[in-house]
Amino acid sequence: MKKFFETLSNIWKIEELKGRIIVTLGLLLVYRFGAQVVLPGIDSTQLAGLASSTDSGILGILNAFTGGALSNASVFALGIMPYISASIVVQLMGIAIPYLQKLQKEGESGRKTINQITRWLTIGICIVQAPAYLYSLGALGVPDSAFVFGKGLDFVIPSVIILVAGTIFAMWLGEKITDKGIGNGISLLIMIGIIATMPQNFVQEFISRTANNNGGLMFMLIEVIIWFIVILLCVLLVMATRQIPVQYARRTASGGYEKNIMGSRQYIPLKLNASGVMPIIFAQAIMFAPGLLGKTFNNTAVGQWMEVQFQDIFGLAYNLLFGFLIIVFTYFYTAITVPTNKMADDLKRSGGFIPGIRPGKETGDYLDKIMSLITLPGSVFLALLAVLPAVIVKIMDVQAGWALFYGGTSLLIMVGVAIDTVQQVNSYLLNRHYDGLMKSGKNRKVA
Repeated sequence: MKKFFETLSNIWKIEELKGRIIVTLGLLLVYRFGAQVVLPGIDSTQLAGLASSTDSGILGILNAFTGGALSNASVFALGIMPYISASIVVQLMGIAIPYLQKLQKEGESGRKTINQITRWLTIGICIVQAPAYLYSLGALGVPDSAFVFGKGLDFVIPSVIILVAGTIFAMWLGEKITDKGIGNGISLLIMIGIIATMPQNFVQEFISRTANNNGGLMFMLIEVIIWFIVILLCVLLVMATRQIPVQYARRTASGGYEKNIMGSRQYIPLKLNASGVMPIIFAQAIMFAPGLLGKTFNNTAVGQWMEVQFQDIFGLAYNLLFGFLIIVFTYFYTAITVPTNKMADDLKRSGGFIPGIRPGKETGDYLDKIMSLITLPGSVFLALLAVLPAVIVKIMDVQAGWALFYGGTSLLIMVGVAIDTVQQVNSYLLNRHYDGLMKSGKNRKVA
């Protein structure tokens, strides 16, 4: 424990890292404050029905992603999900549209143009979702008396503008955290929203087990132990790598190569889950569509079936489709984020090679083959963890809110984002000759 506090002290000694952490915490605090600000024209004391309607099901997941902003009728009610949806659309279009493919190859300038396209598409999605959310408030349990100025255009138009501005502001906060703070800003906003709902769900589960004589403290202890085991499995999934040995020819003083004398052996670490939490976020964004389609076409047999099956987040049909989408998005996101051909070219230019594999194209093909092989078990494991809450609910009769933290979207995002953030903090510590958070806290000697 003493070494842990020494490490925290070392973090505070690095001015740049300290500044980034303060900026990150400050912007996250702004986001959490905005999630409590109710839309003008709505009486916040009459939102109990909305809170109960968004307590479970697919709306419960969306409410968790927004940190309770959806159930508060907040200015951040749409959250960051429209931006996630826009990112999915742009990346999928990048496969088929030559213009986007060209932008992807242009480096930093192309990335900025793609980001701008994503922002404009986010606004378009918000303009569609905002009126739908406002007009659905009545169906979600908000009485007409809660609308102080009525539900006419003089309320809807300003509220749509505010909701769109709220999402754009949340997107800006996420980008600023990424640029000026620590970690991936968008993922941190989602994670902080999820964490905000965890204490309440834990207390509700505790009361259910103890007050209602439903297993008691012993069963609650078993739940906590299983929860820690699942967290450990999530960490193993995020951290697991396949090391590809790489050999470098030893350079002579003149800059040539001694062909018969081999240099140091290193490794290329290929992650079992190279795509991180993005497949979960992407798949979850898509999973809102079947239920909405079912509601739209509920006058048909297929529409009624979709509405029933895909509103139950613990149902068989929902979780089968959810798991399948996670596997698909894991392959897709890995393919666009792990440039095996570029890795092979960089390796060849630096004088390295994989033993038994020719440099260049054959090395790229070999790395691509290895990535495909390790992505399959990684994606399946990710999908199993994502659907685990449904299994927990059926077997252990855990309350829906607390069950979402047994694997699923909530826990995987929390673990993945936490590890990514800790790794960024570690890099700052190691660059300043301190041990990281996962090592001892003593100062490292400069070589």
